[in-house]
Amino acid sequence: MHDLESNDREFFRRKISRNWSRRRFVKYSSITVGTGLLTACTNQLSSTTSSSNSSTSTTATPSASKKEKVIASWLPIMQTTAYYVALEEGLFEKAGIKIESAKFENPNQIIDSLVSGRADFGPPGAAAGITVLAEAKAPGTFKVFGLQGGGIKSNFINDGLIVKPDSPIQSFKDLKGKKIGTLPGIQWRTITQYILRRNGLDPDKDLTVEQMAVGLHVTSVVSGAVDATLSLEPVGSIALSTGQAKRAMTNPVAMFISDPFYSGAAVFTAKFLKERPAVAKKVIQVIDEATKMANQNFDKYRPILAKYTAIKPDQVKYVAQPRLRSFSDLDRADINSYQALIDVLQKEGVLGQSMKAQNLILEKAQLA
Repeated sequence: MHDLESNDREFFRRKISRNWSRRRFVKYSSITVGTGLLTACTNQLSSTTSSSNSSTSTTATPSASKKEKVIASWLPIMQTTAYYVALEEGLFEKAGIKIESAKFENPNQIIDSLVSGRADFGPPGAAAGITVLAEAKAPGTFKVFGLQGGGIKSNFINDGLIVKPDSPIQSFKDLKGKKIGTLPGIQWRTITQYILRRNGLDPDKDLTVEQMAVGLHVTSVVSGAVDATLSLEPVGSIALSTGQAKRAMTNPVAMFISDPFYSGAAVFTAKFLKERPAVAKKVIQVIDEATKMANQNFDKYRPILAKYTAIKPDQVKYVAQPRLRSFSDLDRADINSYQALIDVLQKEGVLGQSMKAQNLILEKAQLA
């Protein structure tokens, strides 16, 4: 693998820091969550949260003492919707699982927590590309059991090029001499650089690329700190609902990399799968059921998005529905799309070897 920048070298260095206590882990995640707009909107959530919805509890639910404790690391974005549904519907509790839930702002930190053994799985919305890079560094560490994103043909919005309402910027080609913001971490920096090159721009010379937390995207565009952002949902939906910004392009990543495009993944550690296969199987069943519920009745679950993301209650009606693919949904087209992202990582020099997406996907036989 080619040399990574300092942040990413630090990310891999920390994977060997397995001596973090859970208390430090929770403290760390709380500090991370303490920055940015997203945090301000979700302070009511504890970084350690048991799935809860008393209205869905039944007498058949296993007692707390008998529940299997599972630690999940998640990102407050639309791709994580199935996880929110599972928590709100009490699906983990019904399956005899007690969830300890830690929220992060940076996709790198999700995978970092898994590699270091501080979490058992990344719910839908974990970084698909960073999973690949970590797997290349430590083969046999991860298995993917779901993909999340959007698509032009399927009309599910995953990302957008966000600009001011009166901005003359209409595409990436208009960004020469400008400043663009993108999500922190190597995955979105690489995706942004690839798209800029596809549009005839040298990301190192023709413009400035600035990484920033999800919650800062709209405010940075509005304040003029950047001219545009390449942002994941719900940033575009929030921008539209407030009138402070707009999408100059919808689903640009699907346009230039693969349609559909999946930047999110549901991820298990191989260690968790090996040591607790029966519990892992229950987690998959819960996420599969929650994904089905979200896909079939997205409008019903719009209100809970305000609890878990930066979306305000009066904005949920504007939010775009994500494309959510559960373990049982995954097909060849989904795997080919994941392969396209892997190929981009290799073309951009951050992945120094070829990898097959199929090898990362969990096989049903591995749950036996």
